Amino acid sequence: MPSRILIVDGHPDPARQRLCHALAEAYIEGARSTGKETRLITVAEADFPLLRTAAEFAAEPTNAAILRAREDLLWCDHLVMVFPLWLGGAPALLRAFLEQVGRANFMAETDGRGIASRLKGRSARLIVTMGMPAFAYTLMFREHGVRNIMQGVLGFGGISPIKRSFFGMVEAASDAKRRTWLAKARELGAQGA
Repeated sequence: MPSRILIVDGHPDPARQRLCHALAEAYIEGARSTGKETRLITVAEADFPLLRTAAEFAAEPTNAAILRAREDLLWCDHLVMVFPLWLGGAPALLRAFLEQVGRANFMAETDGRGIASRLKGRSARLIVTMGMPAFAYTLMFREHGVRNIMQGVLGFGGISPIKRSFFGMVEAASDAKRRTWLAKARELGAQGA
């Protein structure tokens, strides 16, 4: 069972009333209630530039927020990413953050002889909120944007298993429904799942 958990709150809006922020905090509460260590990265509060060239992507980062995020990722044995579904996938700010973290073959070495994943031994959970019904995203869209993060980013780095939780129709959700989702996030945190 994981004991060191990194939570990446990937909602780009720093306003604390966002459901993703509350879900990340609920997960942390649950994890700490069972003695797990946690660290939190709030992407909306991180200051980092966008990458624009292949040369920038190949170079080691110097940004303090990104260097800390890399240390946190190496420290953890379980990664949790919480984000809203925007245009079928993760928000651009979260993608930009992942690009910065993954610079200079941090997640995997690709030297032409294959892929040598560098983040093996870690598991992950994605907690994703969306405006549409979760079953519609699964059936009609085949979770394409979330699968991109699961397989193309985390799986590329060797993280496995990777699980996901979808909370749909968030704008129309009652307070009771939101409390149910927060309780689920707390339960996942307590389990380290």
